[in-house]
Amino acid sequence: MNYVEWQKSIPTEITNDPIWKLEVYRFALFAGDIGWHDVLALSKNKLMYSITDQLHRSLGSISANLTEGYSRSKGLDRARFIEISLGSARESRDWYYKSKQVLSPEVIKHRMELITHIIALLVPMISHQRKNAIREEQAEYLIQPSNFSIDSEVPIP
Repeated sequence: MNYVEWQKSIPTEITNDPIWKLEVYRFALFAGDIGWHDVLALSKNKLMYSITDQLHRSLGSISANLTEGYSRSKGLDRARFIEISLGSARESRDWYYKSKQVLSPEVIKHRMELITHIIALLVPMISHQRKNAIREEQAEYLIQPSNFSIDSEVPIP
């Protein structure tokens, strides 16, 4: 199944949600779906059990954290979930690399390229969200400790 065919198979409950407009979300969901077949192939080899589990969880985490972050207000909170998604994407790519003894070179190449594309889409999203955060301007406070006392009375205008 290719990406275009896969998109046609997604239920309207997902495609009607505003997050579907995010290309990175669609690619992340696609990576999780096609990764399922890779996980099944890896699980047939006892030596790959831990890698299989890690790959399955990290692939699912990419889109899941995007979904949770998208539901947060813009700014630092949303950026944090995008960063978690980015970490899961990098982790998935790493687990795919470690699966090269079992999965075909074509599968490894395709999956690593797909996930690298996801990473490239996530990185600028983080800085964009951080720029939208409410921040206090930095100020230099010039109060000398000797000029200030907790015990002194506060003048009332």
